[in-house]
Amino acid sequence: MNVENRLKVLQNLYVGVLVDSVRRYTAAGILDKVTEEKRNEQLVQGAQIAKSLNIQKPEEGFTLLAEITNCARWETTEGPEGIVMETGSCRLCAFAKNLATGCPCHIYCLNPMEGMLKGLDSGYDFIVEETLWHGAKCRVRIG
Repeated sequence: MNVENRLKVLQNLYVGVLVDSVRRYTAAGILDKVTEEKRNEQLVQGAQIAKSLNIQKPEEGFTLLAEITNCARWETTEGPEGIVMETGSCRLCAFAKNLATGCPCHIYCLNPMEGMLKGLDSGYDFIVEETLWHGAKCRVRIG
């Protein structure tokens, strides 16, 4: 198997493992609790993670993770309201919906990105305006 195919297999396995954990947390009734605990950890570890990934600008937290996981294709818009990141598709969200799990958006995507962003500058606002779990797109505003 060539390197590109191996990478695709690993990306699919990664998404599958994340969805499986959300399914198990949901079944145990602890998804919200685990999501909040992990969010707190991610806010503490965000600066170190951003540094280890060489993330220097807010949008890089979105685009680099998307590149690594091949989950979503984030588009960046800058305007008076700040930086807006949007995507209309996400393999993690789609797979979780197919398996009727709880929402994976915050525990494995949005909270880690918020942690890295606030690790760059604790003054950043990270406002989730919409997610694909409940809406037509995922939209995050960074102010």
